[in-house]
Amino acid sequence: MLLKILFYVFALILIYSAVRVITARNPVTAVMHLILCFVTTSATWMLIQAEFLGLALIVIYVGAVMVLFLFVVMMIDISTELVKQGFVKYLPLGIVLTLIMIVEMAMVLVGKQSLFQETHPYAAQVIDGAMAASYSNTKQLGLFLYTHYIYAFEIVALILLVGMIAAISLTLRPRRAYTRFMPVSEQLKAHPEDRLQVVKMEPSKWEALPVEAPATEKGEG
Repeated sequence: MLLKILFYVFALILIYSAVRVITARNPVTAVMHLILCFVTTSATWMLIQAEFLGLALIVIYVGAVMVLFLFVVMMIDISTELVKQGFVKYLPLGIVLTLIMIVEMAMVLVGKQSLFQETHPYAAQVIDGAMAASYSNTKQLGLFLYTHYIYAFEIVALILLVGMIAAISLTLRPRRAYTRFMPVSEQLKAHPEDRLQVVKMEPSKWEALPVEAPATEKGEG
């Protein structure tokens, strides 16, 4: 009973923090809620005795990746007006992708191939392994990840690559029209003889000016 109560508490906090990530106007606030989202996710994994996943999420994402995100967001001047320019243009594509993701999640959770179904080919193995005293979720995770789900693992790697490229593209700024720059090809064609000219000049001579004697006062002498 206590585990169910903790699960629902963590689930509510997780849903709230996930909604705040996409609705917060301040980027720093969104990053802080994303950290809270990862922490609550790690707590839910701890409840199902997936210690490796919970600790990995805390150490890797919260301890390293999200701290880096926080510093980057605080240092980069994000222009909200520039981001809003293409919102209407890409809104239909975003709606279509969102619907596809919702359908895929529904198929995974409640479909015929759902892990919650007792007829799933891997469900019986997981349940039987959890009852054994020598069960290790880390070993089973590695076994399934690099054998049965190797294609999904490679697809996730490509998605992360696309996310990295998108993050780099956000930092790029369009070149201003009045900015002066030298083409790289012209710089490579330049020679020192054409760019540097040594001019010999005779040293100038300065003549010393005569120093006048200080004027004496009339009363002296």
